[in-house]
Amino acid sequence: MSSAKQIINDPNDVVTELIEGLVETYPNLQYLDGFPSVKVVLRADVSRGTYDKVAVISGGGSGHEPAHAGFVGMGMLTAAVCGDVFTSPTVAAILAAIRTVTGLQGCLLIVKNYTGDRLNFGLAAEQAKSEGFKVEVVIVGDDCALPPPRGITGRRGLAGTLFVHKVAGAAAAAGLSLSEVASEARRVAELVGTMGVGLSVCTLPGHVTSDRLGPGKMELGLGIHGEPGALVVDIQVADVLVSHMLKQILSPETQYVPIKRGSRVALMVNGLGATPLMELLITAGKAVAQLQLDHGLAVERVYTGNFMTSLDMAGFSLSVLKVDDAILQRLDAPTKAPAWPVGVDGPRPETTIPVALPPVPPNLNQVPNRPQVLTTYGKVLEAAIQAGAEAILKLKDTLNDWDSKVGDGDCGTVMFKGASAVLEDLRKHYPLNDVAATVNEIGISIRRVMGGTSGVIYDIFCKAAFAQMKENASGAVSAQHWAAALEAAVAAVSKYGGASVGYRTLLDSLIPASTTLRERLNAGEDGVTAFLAASEAALSGAESTKNMQAQAGRSCYVPIEILLSVPDPGAMAAATWFREAALAVAAHTKIL
Repeated sequence: MSSAKQIINDPNDVVTELIEGLVETYPNLQYLDGFPSVKVVLRADVSRGTYDKVAVISGGGSGHEPAHAGFVGMGMLTAAVCGDVFTSPTVAAILAAIRTVTGLQGCLLIVKNYTGDRLNFGLAAEQAKSEGFKVEVVIVGDDCALPPPRGITGRRGLAGTLFVHKVAGAAAAAGLSLSEVASEARRVAELVGTMGVGLSVCTLPGHVTSDRLGPGKMELGLGIHGEPGALVVDIQVADVLVSHMLKQILSPETQYVPIKRGSRVALMVNGLGATPLMELLITAGKAVAQLQLDHGLAVERVYTGNFMTSLDMAGFSLSVLKVDDAILQRLDAPTKAPAWPVGVDGPRPETTIPVALPPVPPNLNQVPNRPQVLTTYGKVLEAAIQAGAEAILKLKDTLNDWDSKVGDGDCGTVMFKGASAVLEDLRKHYPLNDVAATVNEIGISIRRVMGGTSGVIYDIFCKAAFAQMKENASGAVSAQHWAAALEAAVAAVSKYGGASVGYRTLLDSLIPASTTLRERLNAGEDGVTAFLAASEAALSGAESTKNMQAQAGRSCYVPIEILLSVPDPGAMAAATWFREAALAVAAHTKIL
């Protein structure tokens, strides 16, 4: 098996190179000249032996970025000691950090509860003390995944450690003594609980991704070093997963955290490296609601993002910290640490209430009524709309498959939403005996649910057709009127979208359809026959997009060899509803 796809050079150099990139990015950071054995990131404004506040130092194995180096900065860590990937830093590196940033006020070492970290930081602390430095050590074990007891190993240190970093860093910045800073750090370490879930296994630099976790499975209660979780289960929806994790963290049986109903808490939703922010924010919303409603807690602060990751692992952890005014003051205190989130300091409202939508002008807010009795024309129109929309529903997966190759993969989903809205409103209120008004309502239905370019294009299409039809004051709509409306709609889409025939868009189906419809009608064909011919031209035009280089939309950025493998999804969608509508008109005209 080949190694995973990674943007690196030599796997042995990933940590030193990431540190180089970090300090190039953030001018307030610097590193010690000790590569490769000594990998220490420190504040650029702290000079050796002259720092007049308590130095706060942490660290551990790399691969958890932005932890730990990303939390170096005024108001948080004074220095971070970086080990190799998932490997504790050496005693020599830790000592170098202590000697560089520790002044007369001493230093606090914040250590996650892993055997290697405890031993190396502990030995470095003892050596530093023998050299005359004042040193305190705080061990953080916030893991709530497994029930006690755990022997001498204890609970693992996870993302809750970052709360300890922030509070200790703020206390140090405020000028507190070493014993006072250590006391606040220990208190926070006792008040926080964390649980993680993994949807994939992380990949070490230069290695092959493990296949330990099968399809449709996830691991509950895992650490941050790729080790197996406490339990492998089927993937659950966000609501269920969040509920299980919060119950585990807040369990009265384990009593890992002294949090009871009525307590005030801060929540951290921490991505493990490969989870989209969209999913993390969904998780945050559900977690806040459950903490408030199910557990009776007041959520004072929420921090969502990637803070302590596990390389490229998909998953997240939840950390819940019991807070009071003193802790909140430390959490809200300013910091220049680049990875600490901004814009989240409080106070937070007890409930988040959406701002009311502005009122729609009364003349635009009138919903038409579906006629109790449909005219013959109304019945045909209903059949055509229904056939076209239902065809789009069936085409959803195919459109998404095509679009995944040449676009963003959601054409079928977006069109499905539009077609579903059209069918729903068709049954409720389309004024089917009024053709022009019905076309306008189709545009309104689409605009309501279809985002992105497609929704706007179809709304423009329907608005232009509606405007053209309204010019026919008599109310009766002939085939020639339909042809003129289609021409106006196509012209409007071309005008505002900038595309034309040959650009590989839906116009490659609609322009041939419009041209054919006009030509057949002018040649004397009846409207139904001309409509069918136009629908065949639409299909042919859509199929021809396989041979086109895109000149509009996201497909412009796709290599031609990929474009040649599939037709344009938008063109095929337009051709499909046009064709099915024509067939429905033909079938119902015969019946009626």
